[in-house]
Amino acid sequence: MAFTLYSLIQTAILCTNAIAVLHEERFLSKSLQSAGGVDQGVGGFGDDPGVKAQILHLIRSVRTVMRVPLIVVNSACIVLLLVFG
Repeated sequence: MAFTLYSLIQTAILCTNAIAVLHEERFLSKSLQSAGGVDQGVGGFGDDPGVKAQILHLIRSVRTVMRVPLIVVNSACIVLLLVFG
């Protein structure tokens, strides 16, 4: 298997899929309890949220925004693999 641009794109799609299918109650609630909650991670003006809070915000954003585009991109990848092998 050659290391191509398509394999890099496919890897990015698979990683995004992995983030999108994380279960809120099983995975993220444990992280939220140990981080003290996402809302508590944001301080006053000029205070940066912690790394855990930023990662949790990223995961929630990917889950919210990327659902429909991932369906389209996954379908296109499946069609490409079926056509070109």
